[in-house]
Amino acid sequence: MQIWKVPLEITDEQKIALPKGARILSVQAQADVLCLWALIDPDATPRDFTIRIFGTGHPADDAVGLEFIGTTQMLDSALVWHVFKEA
Repeated sequence: MQIWKVPLEITDEQKIALPKGARILSVQAQADVLCLWALIDPDATPRDFTIRIFGTGHPADDAVGLEFIGTTQMLDSALVWHVFKEA
């Protein structure tokens, strides 16, 4: 098992590739880059995960039914992002 860091784009929806069975641990800003950390088996077959990001105060109707990963702040708390994974 290993812990991987995956930089995320600040966009409404994106796909990231992680090994099957990956367990997402956290999402945080690191030096003003939004990053996701996951516990993975490096020998497992990769699969795509869909990540959704919503800003505070923005419409989030599409968040219903998604798995919440975490909330993080960037640019001295000027931007707050709420990150979800499609189940």
